[in-house]
Amino acid sequence: MVPMGPTRSRTPRGFILSLAVAALAAGGNLTPVAAQPKADRLVTGSIPANTKMPAAKPWSGESGASGHPEMTAEAIRAAADDFPRCIQSLWPQAARHGVSRASFETLTNGLKPDLRLMDLMDSQPEFTKSFWDYLDVLITDARIQKGREILEKYRPVFDRVEHAYGVDRHILAAIWGVETNYGTLAGDRPVLRSVATLACIGRRQAYFRDEFLIALEILHRRDIAPEHFVGSWAGAFGPTQFMPRAFKRFAVDFDGDGHRDTVDSIPDMLASTANMMKKNGWQAGHSWGYEVVVPATLDFSLADKARMLSMRQWEQLGVHRVNRAAFPRPDDHAFLLVPAGVQGPGFLMTHNFRVIMKYNPAEAYALAIGHLADRLRGGGAFVQDWPRYERVLSRAERLELQQLLANHGFNIGEPDGRLGGETRAAIRAFQSRTGRVPDGFASASVLDMLRGR
Repeated sequence: MVPMGPTRSRTPRGFILSLAVAALAAGGNLTPVAAQPKADRLVTGSIPANTKMPAAKPWSGESGASGHPEMTAEAIRAAADDFPRCIQSLWPQAARHGVSRASFETLTNGLKPDLRLMDLMDSQPEFTKSFWDYLDVLITDARIQKGREILEKYRPVFDRVEHAYGVDRHILAAIWGVETNYGTLAGDRPVLRSVATLACIGRRQAYFRDEFLIALEILHRRDIAPEHFVGSWAGAFGPTQFMPRAFKRFAVDFDGDGHRDTVDSIPDMLASTANMMKKNGWQAGHSWGYEVVVPATLDFSLADKARMLSMRQWEQLGVHRVNRAAFPRPDDHAFLLVPAGVQGPGFLMTHNFRVIMKYNPAEAYALAIGHLADRLRGGGAFVQDWPRYERVLSRAERLELQQLLANHGFNIGEPDGRLGGETRAAIRAFQSRTGRVPDGFASASVLDMLRGR
């Protein structure tokens, strides 16, 4: 094999796992970092080199749903034919990333595109999950129990990481649990092939070219073993799902072996995740947010990420914690999230919630992380009920709702099926006109009223 940067020896996975369990069960101290044994180096969700992978599902051969010109079937086929030339054209940029010519040739020789990614990139499910369905999938008794076992099993590592970065260990464990169910669902696609495909084919080539170049750099440096460099269709890898670019920015060598390995090294993975959270602004000792009771008389236009009020101010408006518990930091500022309107629980979200959203910008995701963290530390389920009787609107129904609002004279901008601030404001105005609580919740009942039923 042509050398690809510094060599790195690896102990067989089964031996590593047995050492890890024995050392941690015996209460072994894994400090200092530089002297750590390989007891806490194990594979969580990686795939052994000799594992036979199932046959990949082929590309449908159809144009993408986005309508983007580079997602037409003809454009995809043309780009696939040009794939070898496209990859070779990236050599000068790879060299600027410190990748040797020998590494580049070895890593790209015989590389073929995975056109199935074109279907996955533009897939648009007919129905989206409600907040409560999303939480039901991710916050289960089994996941809570497993998370508590993980926290105990790797207590020495969590101790050191929490001390070094100030990020709550329960948040780190929750990210691990939500992203890959503690490493068991980390993906099985070769990262290099995925990002190479997306760098040369499809509608996000500029973005993925940098991901591809950094993936080459990671392999050249031998930070991660090539046979373990697998992940999601978009190239996220490891138990906490780093993209190559995020890996380059935030990954750290916490076990002191000279490599940053967020796949096979538990210390590196946890510390790198904590480093990302810290550099994104995590405030040590602060909560992510609180479940609150929202009065039906509230001006729901205040339920906006841009409206940060102090806990004291929210209380003056009638918003209070469930069970009338006091806010531990009444001068902290937060925004109000009412994902199911007045029919469901409300939440006051602090700065740390915004930090979680930098990991993944979906509000439901960040809420799942925060809530799972609370459950891992012994907290209970949400007190208030979700409106499970409400059916989730399909994308076609969301478009119809927007068009009907426009027909009724409300400004919703360009109908796109996404329920942003303008649409919520229009729903509130419609609800006020019909005598309902103007909470802006896009429910099936609101759609039926707009239809005149």
